Amino acid sequence: MDSLRRIDPQALAPAAARRREGWRRLASPAVFHGWAGRAMPWFAALALVLAAVGLWVGFAVAPTDHQQGEVYRIIFIHVPAAWMSMFIYLVAAFHAALGLVFNTRLSALMARALAPTGALFTVVALWTGAAWGKPTWGTWWVWDARLTSELILLFLYLGYLGLVSAIDDPRRADRGGAILLLAGVVNVPVIYFSVQWWNTLHQGASVSLTAAPAMAHTMLAGMLLMVGACWAYSVAVALARVRCLIVERDSLARRR
Repeated sequence: MDSLRRIDPQALAPAAARRREGWRRLASPAVFHGWAGRAMPWFAALALVLAAVGLWVGFAVAPTDHQQGEVYRIIFIHVPAAWMSMFIYLVAAFHAALGLVFNTRLSALMARALAPTGALFTVVALWTGAAWGKPTWGTWWVWDARLTSELILLFLYLGYLGLVSAIDDPRRADRGGAILLLAGVVNVPVIYFSVQWWNTLHQGASVSLTAAPAMAHTMLAGMLLMVGACWAYSVAVALARVRCLIVERDSLARRR
C-alpha cells in the first residue's frame, strides 16, 4: 500500500495529455523565452538551406519561360513574398484577437513581433512586382486592384507599427493595435481574389489548390522551396523579436 501511495499521479497521465500540458506552458512568456532561444537557430538554418536550394533551382535549373523569357524568374522572390505578406498579416491578427479576448500577454507580443516581417515582405512583393511589370506590362505601376490592395496592406502594417509605438501604455497600445489589425483583415481576401473579382492587369494564380499548377514542375519546386525559406525566416525572426519584447516588458514592469 505504501508503494502505491508514492506513485506520482503525473506518471499515470496519458502521454498525449502530458504533451498538451507542455504546449500550454509555452503560453507563459518566461517559458516561451527559453523555448524560442533553442528553436530560433534551427529555423534560421532551415531558412538558409531552403533559400540556397530554392534560388539555385529557380535561377539555374528551371527552364526559361516561353512567353516572358528570363524576367519571369522574379516570381521565385515575388510570389513567396506576396503570399507571406498576406499570411503573416492573418497570423498577426489571430494573435492580436487572442490577446484582445483572453488578455494573454504572449499573444500581443507575437502580433508585434510578426508585423515588421510582414511589412518587409509586402515591400519586397511591391518592389519585385514593379520590376516584373516594367518589362512585362511596359510600366512600373498601375492602379490595378491587386497592386492597390497590396499597397493598402503595407499601409495597414505601417499604421499598426506606428500606433503601438505611439502609445506609451503597452496594454492600451496592444488593444488599439489589435483592433486595427482585425479591421484590416477584410483586405486580405480582396488581395487574393481581386484577379477573379475584377478584370485586372495582374495575371491569375499559377498555383491553385483546386487545379493543376500552370507551370513546369521544376518552376513549382523552386517556388515552393522559396516559400518554405520565407516561412522559416519569418519564424526565426519572430522568435528573436518576441524574446526581446519579453525582456523589454519584464524590465518595464519591474521599473513600475
